[in-house]
Amino acid sequence: MIIALDGPVAVGKSTVGQRLAQKLGYCFFDTGTMYRALTWKALQLSMDLRDESRLADIAETTKMDLVPSEKDPSRLVMMVDGQRLEREIYLPEVEAAVSLVSRIAAVRKVMVELQRQLADRSNIVMAGRDIGTVVLPDANVKIYLTASPKERAGRRHRELLERGQAANLQEIEENLRRRDEMDTNRKVSPLKPASDARIVDTEGIGVDEVVDRICAMVKSC
Repeated sequence: MIIALDGPVAVGKSTVGQRLAQKLGYCFFDTGTMYRALTWKALQLSMDLRDESRLADIAETTKMDLVPSEKDPSRLVMMVDGQRLEREIYLPEVEAAVSLVSRIAAVRKVMVELQRQLADRSNIVMAGRDIGTVVLPDANVKIYLTASPKERAGRRHRELLERGQAANLQEIEENLRRRDEMDTNRKVSPLKPASDARIVDTEGIGVDEVVDRICAMVKSC
């Protein structure tokens, strides 16, 4: 069973996906962590993020693997060149730069192949921005989460504060709007619901209610 969970940045895909996977006894993976991990590595190398050719080369040669989280074995986290990455990929500088990396066609090609290999391993909830449209178009269930930029900015702000990171709500909302614009208008795999996706508006709704709604959809299939 494959459940594709798509939606814009900070809409709650990871939180909902993790809870959903736990409830169903599936694995969970947020594909955005792959792009974040590559962005983190590029920043560590002080690369020019406009150099698409070099970024594509880095994507091809970087050794990426997925291992269970130490805190939650059902959640998969990134290993990059033998280094486990968790909090590092959510640093503000990674957040601001990841859309520049993820829009590159050659980078996405490498990542999509890795994501499809992962989906073959087990029952999975896979979250991202193009899972139902590009990565896994034959997924059993396709869900597209939505919420306003203001609502999503508030969620991301609270999330960062809980991690002990400094955060400015206005800057977060402005960044989210820029990310939405880039993700929606990129030439390769633009952010949009699959034609057969079920839309779930999460505005003002608790995580448990969202998960229950999706579980009902899964059971009806």
